[in-house]
Amino acid sequence: MNKDLFDKGLAVRREVAGESYVDAAFKSADEFSMPMQELVTEFAWGEIWTRPDLDRRSRSILNIGMLAAMNRLDELSGHIRGAITNGVTKAEVRECLLQVAVYAGMPAGMSSFKVARKVFEEMGI
Repeated sequence: MNKDLFDKGLAVRREVAGESYVDAAFKSADEFSMPMQELVTEFAWGEIWTRPDLDRRSRSILNIGMLAAMNRLDELSGHIRGAITNGVTKAEVRECLLQVAVYAGMPAGMSSFKVARKVFEEMGI
């Protein structure tokens, strides 16, 4: 593991996903799943999210579209929360999901809207 990338990734992950989410992810990890937590922190958050040529807001919009299109609903909810933290508005999330429905299929769009509504309700938005 590259300790520098891990530390940078951990900082960004905490800023975007929130302290409690990241703490819970590491606390619930066991011997089997800890390597995945380390990989996602080092590689996704440390190597990719820290690159300078795309801002966090844009990365959040991309992730919403990709996760919704792939119907990865568990991860989608966390990334919608992170997108709000990164300045994406509720209306912009809606537009992302409408685009997904047209290009990736109505079932993916419908399921994603359900996830987003639940997240907004939980966040009081």
